[in-house]
Amino acid sequence: MASSFAVCRLHMTGRGSLVKCLKKVDTLLTRNIGTNAVVAQGEALQKDKSDEKDGLQSLYAVQAKRQEQAERSVLISCLSKTNEKKFVKYLSKYGDIQKYFFYESYGMYAVVEYANQESVSSLLEDTAFPSISHESMVPFKSRLLSLRNIGSADSTNKQSGQLCQPQTTVPINTLIQRLSSEESIDQQVTSLTEAYQLTEENTRLRFLVCSLLKDIATAYFPECTIKPFGSSVNGFGKLGCDLDMFLDLDGISGRKAKMPNAGLSMEYQMKRENTERDVTQSILSVIGECVDRFGPGCVGVQKILKARCPLVRFSHQPSGFQCDLTANNRVAMKSTELLYLYGELDPRVRCLVFTVRCWARAHAITSSIPGAWITNFSLTVMVLFFLQKRSPPIIPTLDHLRNLAGPEDKSVIEGNDCTFVSDFSKIQPLSNTETLEKLLCEFFEFYATFSFSKMSINVRKGKEQNKPEVAPLHIQNPFETSLNVSKNVSATQLERFVALCQESSWLLQQSETRTPGVGTGRNTATPWGLATLLLPSQVAGVKSRKKRRREPASERIKSLLESLKNDNQPKKS
Repeated sequence: MASSFAVCRLHMTGRGSLVKCLKKVDTLLTRNIGTNAVVAQGEALQKDKSDEKDGLQSLYAVQAKRQEQAERSVLISCLSKTNEKKFVKYLSKYGDIQKYFFYESYGMYAVVEYANQESVSSLLEDTAFPSISHESMVPFKSRLLSLRNIGSADSTNKQSGQLCQPQTTVPINTLIQRLSSEESIDQQVTSLTEAYQLTEENTRLRFLVCSLLKDIATAYFPECTIKPFGSSVNGFGKLGCDLDMFLDLDGISGRKAKMPNAGLSMEYQMKRENTERDVTQSILSVIGECVDRFGPGCVGVQKILKARCPLVRFSHQPSGFQCDLTANNRVAMKSTELLYLYGELDPRVRCLVFTVRCWARAHAITSSIPGAWITNFSLTVMVLFFLQKRSPPIIPTLDHLRNLAGPEDKSVIEGNDCTFVSDFSKIQPLSNTETLEKLLCEFFEFYATFSFSKMSINVRKGKEQNKPEVAPLHIQNPFETSLNVSKNVSATQLERFVALCQESSWLLQQSETRTPGVGTGRNTATPWGLATLLLPSQVAGVKSRKKRRREPASERIKSLLESLKNDNQPKKS
């Protein structure tokens, strides 16, 4: 398949036939997001722990580190049964390897990070373009490579090939069984978060894909950067989430400089455009065309230029990511930074967000299809608002973060005040010590009784405000304060959300569901606690929230509790 991508290939001769098995030398099996991953660390490889520092880092610092890692990395297509030792030995001749790992997506791939960029340059100099008789190849230099014929295997070697985990999140039934085996609801919430959150390896892969795309964009805009934003970097990304990317032209030297009265200025020609939006559309049209024609592994390219935020959408098959590229979405970048900051301030923030999102998806409150459903972003803001309302609060309001900001934090985008502190040392830790179990139960109780008909959710102030418009659900955009981020939500969907909050709150108060179930083994534990909340519900189009509060014990819950009681009774011999 790699040849159809017009990728560069490394040609090796005289190395014998392909191996029949993968020798597992210092191999660490780990999950990967959107892909199947096997993480391998050879004996001679340096560890990443030297990069770890005490204290919290700003999103900018984290991104800079990740981008630098990506610039020193290559993405290599290899055979499914590759001799790992010979793979590492061959690539090590170009320089010291900092880290490498394998994953599966439309074939087997490896991400290889060198200790310095000179090694990448040396490797690319030794790379040949494929020669295919029926195709005319475009000589586009990419860091997406293909490696073949680097070793042979003993015919008596019976070891199996590389083991790969499923490329998506664990099925909901598997997750329920896993959670049912935990000993507390706090452990259940933590286990769910660990099962769903992004891995170190997949985060590296996301930044590498951005770096590979930047190699295309710099042909038109030298010194530009392409950064991931949204769930890929804000700390709330789930296994398999899309890769949102931002083409940043602000860092190009001289772009912000004043026009001199005398001296040099850049000579250029540009078709007349009336607005910045028109410029953005032109830029994305050109980049999209180049990605479509020459981008290795980029398929299904769509230029969606008439959208509120113009973008180029495509699938990157070597990584398995669905990608969206924008060029003028700076407010979204600030939202990403804000969510990252909140997630770093207290680990309970991410745990609660992952849990509520999983619960919402299990009951079809959210959907991957655009429509009248509550979005993941809206749910996340609702969790943040709830945590601001605790006594004492768990996270500060956005206004408080703005008051702590220094001159270097000042940010006004299209008239919107996006200023807030980025230095974690300026934010005093809060004293709330509530458990995850208590917070989860209180979250459902909070929104089961929230006055959605009159009040708006506002994380900037950290308190309810009167609705400024007629809408079933009103959540103020943290930065574009005139916008309602939940404007799409219908009254029916909001009623389902409230009814499910009532049901979940009631379930978590029952002794039958708050106590670990008894089973005959790890794989047969009776669902309890959080696992119970993920079971199918029969809450549908609820006509009256008030009526629902009077009758929280649905027939489904009653039958469930009877089932739990029966399962826990000893069987007669």
